Amino acid sequence: MIGFFVMAIIWSIVGMVPADQVIQKVFAEPALNYAPTILYIVFGSWFGRVLVDSGIAPAISEQTNKVGKKHPFVAAVLVLLVTALIFVSAYGVGSVIAIGVILLPIMLSVGIPRDLALSTFTMAIGAPMYLNVVLYNQIKAFFPHAVYGGRYLAFGWLAMIIQLVAVIIFLFFNRKRFDPAKAQENLEIIGEPEKTDQIAQVPKIAYVVPVIPVLMNMLFSWDAIPALILATLIAMLLTGKFKGYQKFVDFLNSTIQQAISDIAGLIMFLMALIMFSGAAQMDAGRFKPILAAILPHNHLILVIAIGVLAPLALFRGPLHVWGAGAATAAVLSGTGLFNDAFLLPLLYIPSIMAVSTDLTQSWNVWGLKYMKVSSTAFLKNGVVLMWIVSIINEVLVYYFCG
Repeated sequence: MIGFFVMAIIWSIVGMVPADQVIQKVFAEPALNYAPTILYIVFGSWFGRVLVDSGIAPAISEQTNKVGKKHPFVAAVLVLLVTALIFVSAYGVGSVIAIGVILLPIMLSVGIPRDLALSTFTMAIGAPMYLNVVLYNQIKAFFPHAVYGGRYLAFGWLAMIIQLVAVIIFLFFNRKRFDPAKAQENLEIIGEPEKTDQIAQVPKIAYVVPVIPVLMNMLFSWDAIPALILATLIAMLLTGKFKGYQKFVDFLNSTIQQAISDIAGLIMFLMALIMFSGAAQMDAGRFKPILAAILPHNHLILVIAIGVLAPLALFRGPLHVWGAGAATAAVLSGTGLFNDAFLLPLLYIPSIMAVSTDLTQSWNVWGLKYMKVSSTAFLKNGVVLMWIVSIINEVLVYYFCG
């Protein structure tokens, strides 16, 4: 956050932007125009918290545990599918932690090694981010003319499926590493206590709640906020949170307060990021002649190049839009060489690679500490696989948006 704020000032000085424009165009307007995206993040975080606290997410997770002892690989695949289902709409490190402490011990209990369990879990979180309206609206700040719908959603569903299938194949080829004899040892290493809490019973129909926001957009072209509100209210209705006015108010207050707390730091980080983006866009005109000379104008060549260079998104590098890639996105968008509908998925893919397997992603950092996994093992499991997935998905960008 501090780095992006300082860089916004430095880029303004380097670009010789007049002081009055710096105040208005770098610090005021970008932050004010970003306010709608903050609302998407707020409602997405609240929905994720309601999924956990209402018992829907734990109940879905518990169902996967019932087949674990007899069919470890099937149980692991179910955990990954459940993870993807939940994070189609849920978002935020708080939601990841709440779901992770339920699902990761399930994977360990069937004999999956800690590093393999963590890597496949985080990549399963990354897969549905192509459809997650909260994250989508964060990157849309760089590409305001892109539309969440139509051809993008067709691309998003297919890109998510490709990443999930790749993770499942990776797990299949590593199934010989499964060792039920080490299950208890791994659980003790992460300090997982014996579970005494009874999982709340929820009606089976509540299991579809996580996909309601996306379905409302696909079927009825609803905006994300009313879709998230509807899904949240349905979740509370199906789990009995409307039984008694005081019970409803208490649940409402607790979930809202926790949800806002989960994303407070993220919001301020994004504010600094969007100010930096504003400064970069004001300087974009100076870069246009250079970029026009070196960038391939053929869409296919560009998507292949970005796919091959996708690892540059790691460690907040120049292809990670929530890192140094903020400048790349802002400058590319500002030059007008390519339309937003193409640029958004083009740069979204390497960013999602980073979300799935980067050490600087907040919930990945939590996972490394919680699972007692080395950063080397985590990168070894994820980087090459996500690199391959990124190249495949970049070709999809050409097919759907090029």
